Amino acid sequence: MLTVLVTGGCGFIGCNFIKFLLKNRKGTRVINLDKLTYAGNPANLSDVVREYAPSQYQFIKGDIADKGVVQRILRESDVDWVINFAAESHVDRSITAPAEFLNTNILGTFTLLDTAREFWLDGGSDVTSKRFLQVSTDEVYGSLESTGFFTETTPYSPSSPYSASKAASDHLVHAYHRTYGLPTITTHSSNNYGPYQFPEKLIPLIINNAIKGEKLPVYGDGKNIRDWLYVEDNCSAILATLERGLPGERYNVGANCEKQNIEIVTMICDYLDQKVGLIGSRPRRTLIEFVPDRPGHDRRYAIDASKITHEIHWKPSVSFETGIAKTIEWYLNNRAWTEDIETGRYRKFDRDI
Repeated sequence: MLTVLVTGGCGFIGCNFIKFLLKNRKGTRVINLDKLTYAGNPANLSDVVREYAPSQYQFIKGDIADKGVVQRILRESDVDWVINFAAESHVDRSITAPAEFLNTNILGTFTLLDTAREFWLDGGSDVTSKRFLQVSTDEVYGSLESTGFFTETTPYSPSSPYSASKAASDHLVHAYHRTYGLPTITTHSSNNYGPYQFPEKLIPLIINNAIKGEKLPVYGDGKNIRDWLYVEDNCSAILATLERGLPGERYNVGANCEKQNIEIVTMICDYLDQKVGLIGSRPRRTLIEFVPDRPGHDRRYAIDASKITHEIHWKPSVSFETGIAKTIEWYLNNRAWTEDIETGRYRKFDRDI
């Protein structure tokens, strides 16, 4: 049985990946290590617990920066893959409180790498089938002008404490491969969206505010561009990379789907107007409120995913129109999930995106 350590598995992308992995790779055992910060929600995996625990799913509450915890897991289980989703990821929070980003994203990644080196390499294991996959972001590349795309050779130029901490952890991952021969791979995905995303991020924040008829805050002029990727497509790319990717390589993951933030907001407004009716007699577009831009706000991201397409034979399968409709419907049908967060079970999240 393949044993996989997933860190940050109670978060947005992590929980979606665990579901995808267990469904699509039979005979897999998942150990989920999560600190359960404000964005980590065990309820995201309640269906997994019912169907797969304890034989194929185990949850351990712990910090990836706690070497004792990580050592215990690798000592007690013959872990084949380590997949590091654990990260502080909200740019706004990194601007106001960067310390935790450095601790988790840099020191936590170092702890995982060094422990994997200890058990896989120093222990004399056959590492042919071992993989350490770092889940990174396109934000490490900085900002693009109106043309061009990020490739795997684009120099790092992070703009925020968040992206700087991810860039540092990526460099550690690459260094552990170059120096020690640790079988590491890094994926850089564009902006993910879909079910279970914490409501501080743009798409779920706008969906939930629009459902309730609240103001829809948009930074600056709303023309910042992001390349959007449905979360299940990212999960399929990560699994394909683990199965067919080469150690030491980096792979960009994107869907060639550039949208201005204001486009996303108006699409959500129009969909909800048609689905559940107007707010009073007003269309939801009237709720849009432009707010002062955040410091260092990157203008445009766009991914060149040709490497993963050609070398691993992966491509996205969900169009943005389909993905955003599925996402809106999920939030409409799971109001209790959002309300649980908003009523204080988790720390109050920022409302300005």
